[in-house]
Amino acid sequence: MTQAAASFSLPRDSLQAHEPSQRLTRFQRRGYQRYLLVRQNIDLNFFWTRRWFFIALLVGFLLMIAPTPSGLTEEGQIVLAMSVVATILFVTEAVPLPTVPLLIIIGQVVLLKVDPTKVAQSLMTDSVLFIMGSLMLAVAIVKQRLDKRIAWAIVQMTGTNVYWISFGITAVCGAIAAFIGEHTVAAMMLPVGVTLITLTSQDPKKVRNLAAVILFSIAYGCSIAGVATPSGGARNAIIISYWKDLFYDPLDPETRRYLMDYLTWSIYAFPMFLIRLPIVAALLVYTFKPETTDMSRAVSRLRTQVIMDGPLKPSGWLTILIFCLTIFGWIFLSEQLGLGVIALLGVSAFLVLGLVRWEDINAGVNWGVVLLYAAAISLGVEMTDTGAADWVAKSFLDVLQNVGAGSGLGFNTAISLLTIGVSNTMTAGAAVAVLGPIVLNTAHVAGQDPIIVGFITAISSAFGYLTPAAQPAFTIIYASGYLKGRDFFTIGSRMMIVSVIILLALASLYWPFIAR
Repeated sequence: MTQAAASFSLPRDSLQAHEPSQRLTRFQRRGYQRYLLVRQNIDLNFFWTRRWFFIALLVGFLLMIAPTPSGLTEEGQIVLAMSVVATILFVTEAVPLPTVPLLIIIGQVVLLKVDPTKVAQSLMTDSVLFIMGSLMLAVAIVKQRLDKRIAWAIVQMTGTNVYWISFGITAVCGAIAAFIGEHTVAAMMLPVGVTLITLTSQDPKKVRNLAAVILFSIAYGCSIAGVATPSGGARNAIIISYWKDLFYDPLDPETRRYLMDYLTWSIYAFPMFLIRLPIVAALLVYTFKPETTDMSRAVSRLRTQVIMDGPLKPSGWLTILIFCLTIFGWIFLSEQLGLGVIALLGVSAFLVLGLVRWEDINAGVNWGVVLLYAAAISLGVEMTDTGAADWVAKSFLDVLQNVGAGSGLGFNTAISLLTIGVSNTMTAGAAVAVLGPIVLNTAHVAGQDPIIVGFITAISSAFGYLTPAAQPAFTIIYASGYLKGRDFFTIGSRMMIVSVIILLALASLYWPFIAR
């Protein structure tokens, strides 16, 4: 095609051309030419690709102008509408996900009339500092190439089959996350997973399904083990505190069962981790169907790289020492300093000792993910402050009473589904903090065991699998760039169903027999 032909524009140039047909009037011809000119400059496909964005806005608008239900404040109604819109945008990815937290922040100021300074303060909590610091620590580990040595240690135990590698990653993450917190383990293991993926192929499109299997093995390994012990997550400590505050009476020896100790909790909850451990790997492989089932080539390259790196250098040992000290601080000093500050202390140590450069951290951290998690926490705060979460819980329980599901298996199922629904819109700790007093007192009035209902609430809060922002471990693996929002919904919905069935089976068949 010549340059002259390539530059020809029908709507523009035809304005100067001779009349193409004697039957068209001058007015019709001009109008048609204008229509072609406008159509050429408007991308109609834009509206189709952004259709879920406009649908989400329409749904949110209709929810906000609807009559306010009894017992719910106008601010609570707006927060619930914002939560629905955010959930639709998270799942459909109608816009780049970092756009969603920006819209949440704008909505808090414009729709809820919250002071901008207060909104800004709610964004930067210790949890957000922890997420940010954890991602920075992961960059330091990659810089020292320790991720390859950890990956090599895992594949030496599991072999090269994708299922067993997934099982091994899930088991290692779970064994650690049961004791030191799922956020930490996810941040530490993310570089390990990315290493195995990049050694298979440098083109993300060619290993997209394999990447999903590897990365979700990390997230689910952390998530399913986070309920196994009291130290696995804040939700566990919260429900233990509620048992004591609501039901323990020093003058009544029978109420001592509400003083939950570390070992007793583990006896109740650890089977949830062990039973789901092999199921996670099988479900991931079945759902995503990885491009290859054997990673021999990647393992061979990994082995070659580890051999070429030679013995661990002093900088590597120093990196391990700082990271171990950081974990030690998370376990023993977090109550005094907070998880986020300890993470930043570790990052500062890496920078001061020259083990990582700020340019590496700046390039390696997905700052959009940090913003996403910050906005999700801020929206959860508004859910609590406006009474929206409390209204949802009470309304749900009223419905249960009306449909006759106020006791037994129906009651347990409803409590689990309620907790899952709330925990998909806020952090698990916040969900348990909001729902705990309501469901425990309701269980006591209905003649149900508050211990069993408390375990159902705490464990179900870890089933928020549907969006990247539902759990910190999910947010961290989303930062890798290999996953899409719909991946979380696809595997999360299946994993949620399996987890609820296992939980209800334990609540009916196992816990009543070990109840004190």
